[in-house]
Order: sequence, then C-alpha cells, then structure tokens
Amino acid sequence: MQEVNQEKIKLRGAIRNIYKKTGKAINDYQMIKEGDKVLVGVSGGKDSLSLLKVLILRKRHVPIDFKLKACFIESRFMPVEKNLLEEYFREQEVEYVVKQLDIETPGEKRCFWCSWNKRKILFQTAKELNCNKIALAHHLDDIVETILMNLFFHGEVSSMKPVIELFGGELSIIRPFCYLEKREIEKFYSQFAFPPLIHNCPYAQDSRRLLIKNTISLLKKEFPHIKVNIFRALRKEKIKKDYLL
Repeated sequence: MQEVNQEKIKLRGAIRNIYKKTGKAINDYQMIKEGDKVLVGVSGGKDSLSLLKVLILRKRHVPIDFKLKACFIESRFMPVEKNLLEEYFREQEVEYVVKQLDIETPGEKRCFWCSWNKRKILFQTAKELNCNKIALAHHLDDIVETILMNLFFHGEVSSMKPVIELFGGELSIIRPFCYLEKREIEKFYSQFAFPPLIHNCPYAQDSRRLLIKNTISLLKKEFPHIKVNIFRALRKEKIKKDYLL
C-alpha cells in the first residue's frame, strides 16, 4: 500500500509527463484495449524496465482490464543479473518467462541474426502465453534515427511503426514510448529503485547510427523540435503524395 502511495506522489511530479505521454500514445494508436494480453519484451536495460513500470502504473490507474506478462531473453552477448531481474518481476507481481538465445553467427551478420531470433522467440512466447500484443520499448530517438538511416543508407522512406499488426491481426507489436525521448525515459528510470542489471553488448556499437545520433543532437541545438517534426513527417496525413517522384 505504501508503494502505491509513493507512486501516486511521483505521478504528480516530473514523472507525470512520461506517464501522460505514454498514455497519449496508447490512446492515439489504440495500442491497448479491454481484455488485451500484453507481453513486454524486457532486456534488463533502462528502456524496457521503464516501459514495464509505466504499464504496471497504467494498469493500476486506468479503468481498462488488461493482462501484463514479461519475457526476458537470456543471451551470453548481453550478460544480465538474471536473479535480480526475476526478483524484480516477483516484487512487481508480474508473470514472467525466461527464454534462452544462442547465437554463434560470426561477423557483421551476428547483430541481424540476434535481433531476428529474439523477435522470433517473442512471437513464439506470445503464442504460448496466449498474448495478443507484444510491447517493445523503442522510443522517439530510435524511430527518428531509423527514419534517417533508411533514408540516407537504404534510399527508402520507412521506420518503426507505433503499431504493427501481424498474422492477420492475431498479434500486434506496440511501441508505447513512441512519443518519448530517451532523456525523458532516463529521468523516469532515475526515480525508481530499479535493479542494476544490464551490461552493454560488445557488438552494439553501430557507427552509422552513432553518426545519425550525433547529427540529430547537433541540429536539435538550433531546432529543438526536430525529432518530433521528423516523426510527424511520416504520418499519413502529412505525406503529400502529389509531390512524390
């Protein structure tokens, strides 16, 4: 009971912004509806733990009945204190599963296969647990960086959609943090006693993404709304088809 009261206090402070933005994204894109069963992909990092926490808070505060479950995919490339993570799941009263991922692919394709297999495991786990939604913690920075990477390096206009329906609508991927910048999530994370879990993957560094990240950071100093503007530019109502080649 004491924990809930403390959380209500924090919702009235700076954390309220994060909570409201996530709620707005969920409502704008109808991400979570009555009776949904949501599987949260938890890596042990700041973003995914924060997403789980926000959805726990939302479940307690909104009059919508939905189920929350968590899936942690264990990999030797991403060593995480699994015992601490499992203890945290139990403290939060969240049903969870731990899956194993073994990737031996050498060279540049390692990251692709790791990501692909993690997604496959999440799909399989969602089916096993009878979940119809998978929640991922991609945020505004991830989405904007992906837009520019696809534009600059692949010659296409595409990104991570806030909601993607798969298998004829049987399963959907949702991204409730699509309106949030990474700095906002980090601020949220600092307000709660999350367990110190994750160790950075040694293969996570992407020079092209880092270039895009630094470019956006530089431009943001002159144009504060650049991330939001890039995000909005890909919304259907903003695309002027008459001016496409």
